[in-house]
Amino acid sequence: MPIRNTLPHLASAIAVGVGLATLGLQAQAATEWDMPTPYGDRTFHTENIREFTQDVRKATEGELDIKVHSNGSLIGHAEIKNSVRRGIVPIGEVIMSRLANENPIFEVDSVPYLAAGYDDARTLWEASREIIADELAKQKLRLLFAVPWPPQGIYTQDKITQPEDLQNLNMRAYNNASERLAQLAGAVPTQVEVPDIPTAFSTGRVGAMITSPATGADTKAWDYLEHFNHAQLWLPKNMIIVSERAFSRLDEETRQAVLDAAAEAETRGWKMSQKETQEALDVLKENGITVTTPTPELEEKLQEIGATMTDEWADRAGEQGQQILDAYRKQQD
Repeated sequence: MPIRNTLPHLASAIAVGVGLATLGLQAQAATEWDMPTPYGDRTFHTENIREFTQDVRKATEGELDIKVHSNGSLIGHAEIKNSVRRGIVPIGEVIMSRLANENPIFEVDSVPYLAAGYDDARTLWEASREIIADELAKQKLRLLFAVPWPPQGIYTQDKITQPEDLQNLNMRAYNNASERLAQLAGAVPTQVEVPDIPTAFSTGRVGAMITSPATGADTKAWDYLEHFNHAQLWLPKNMIIVSERAFSRLDEETRQAVLDAAAEAETRGWKMSQKETQEALDVLKENGITVTTPTPELEEKLQEIGATMTDEWADRAGEQGQQILDAYRKQQD
């Protein structure tokens, strides 16, 4: 074949090769993050996180793709925060109060009756967010957003009407606050993760637990207990944290897309939480759970426990805790 006839074919081949190489570079340019979460796919926190990742994917045109690993399937809850800090995964979800052993400020949202309703919980979050974010930043972690669970109540096999009814019960504890409340109530705190709750009740490992209506509905509490006391003790929050190192590797436009999606997720998540509270209570009732509120005698005891735990928390949290309390009370005025 004459050389002049091969040149067009050669040029075409080169063009195709360059095009494929460009596509390959574009594919390699996309960043993929694995994101462990502790809760199941039906939990509204997980649903909100999936919307967050979809918003990020859309805003970045696929340049940042965050894959959610729910229900502790990738990393257990207890290890998520340190896994993000060490760079094993770039991003993750953790309930804030799990970090209380590092610094008491992380359990400010789990002090009984300090902030029992959504309005107060939001005010408390606004008063504490900057200090909490700064504390995470010391470990090169960035706080993206936080969303509360519905108010915490008490699930039991038997109806609870008097403070004495809680004594000597094995009570599921998931953080320092729930453990301390169990102790002050005369119960026996027992560590159980959410996926293990049904088995723990069915085997008699626990006979009571403090958690939200949402968790009860998600784990089908009616299969293993009969009563829920809607005590509205506190509204603990889940935090989404990201490694500052991983975040800083993103280009400026992608970083801003993540921050924008996070802000939207926080606003959406708080609304979802409020909606979830009523819907979960309805689901519990529809499936045979008896939903009550504390009797005057029980409420008096719980308030007493709350006052004790508030004083204890303030002592542990020191200057940072006082700054949060001062800002919180000022915003309440």
